[in-house]
Amino acid sequence: MEAAAIIAAVPITVLGLFQLALAAGAPWGAAAYGGGWDGVLPRGIRINSLVFGLIVYPAILLYVLDAGSALESSWLPGSRTLVMWICVAFFGLGTLANAASRSKVERIWAPMTLVIAVCCVILALG
Repeated sequence: MEAAAIIAAVPITVLGLFQLALAAGAPWGAAAYGGGWDGVLPRGIRINSLVFGLIVYPAILLYVLDAGSALESSWLPGSRTLVMWICVAFFGLGTLANAASRSKVERIWAPMTLVIAVCCVILALG
C-alpha cells in the first residue's frame, strides 16, 4: 500500500508543480487545457491552474499518502476509500481526456494520470 502511495505521489507532485508554473506564466499552454492556447495561458485559466497547484493537487497528495500509510493525517476529513474512488474517477477521466487531446504535447500526461488512477485503485481496495 505504501509503495502505491509513493508511486502516485511523484506524478501528482509533478502535475501540481506544472500547474503552478502555468499560473506563474510559463509558456506551456499547448500542454494543458486541451492545448487551446500556445504560450502563456489567459488570466482566468491561470487562476484555475493556481487553485489546482496550491489546493487540489496538494490535497490529493495528502489523501493518497494517508491512504497508503506513508503519512499519518488523521485530521483529514472523510473516508479514505471514498476519496480514493473519487481520485480514480478524476484521474481516469483525465487519462481519457489527455489521450484524446488534439494537442500532441498534452498527451504526455495520459501515462502519468493512468499511473495515478491505478495506484488509487490499489489504495481504494486496500
